[in-house]
Amino acid sequence: MDERINTQIRAPQLRVIGPDGSPLGVISRDEALTRAEQAGMDLVEISPNAVPPVAKILDYGKFVYEKNKKEKATKTKAHVIELKSLQVTIGTGEHDLELKAKNASTWLKEGHRVKINLFLKGRAKYLNESFLKERLDRLLHFITEEYKIVDGPKKGPKGLTLIVERSVKK
Repeated sequence: MDERINTQIRAPQLRVIGPDGSPLGVISRDEALTRAEQAGMDLVEISPNAVPPVAKILDYGKFVYEKNKKEKATKTKAHVIELKSLQVTIGTGEHDLELKAKNASTWLKEGHRVKINLFLKGRAKYLNESFLKERLDRLLHFITEEYKIVDGPKKGPKGLTLIVERSVKK
């Protein structure tokens, strides 16, 4: 939302805050504009929905700069959690499982969730579910990071799916 400044402000009466943060009270728009001009600053409408609207006398360029700086800081602090994906089959060898588990451990350490797909083809789709879960457990055994199972193991059209994330240490 863009703030209205100086002559863009339409309200006849404004609750004005001075450049030092002290309230100047409810005054007319024209008087507030002259006070802002005398101070060599701008009149910025801070809260347009208030009755009467609240305006502040300040340096608009500095105000926009500080606002953008705060937005940028909050964006950099936000950590996006991605869903990383691994795919294994029933016949995946021990060494390959170790490599995939190493990737999963790295992703978990970074704070991402990991989706593990046990891909089944042909007759393998109809194997005993406990045998298939045991195959998934072979991979989970190699993961070095502390984790918790968020979702699964669920049977889908392509096989078994399991989602894990890093467990929070207390």
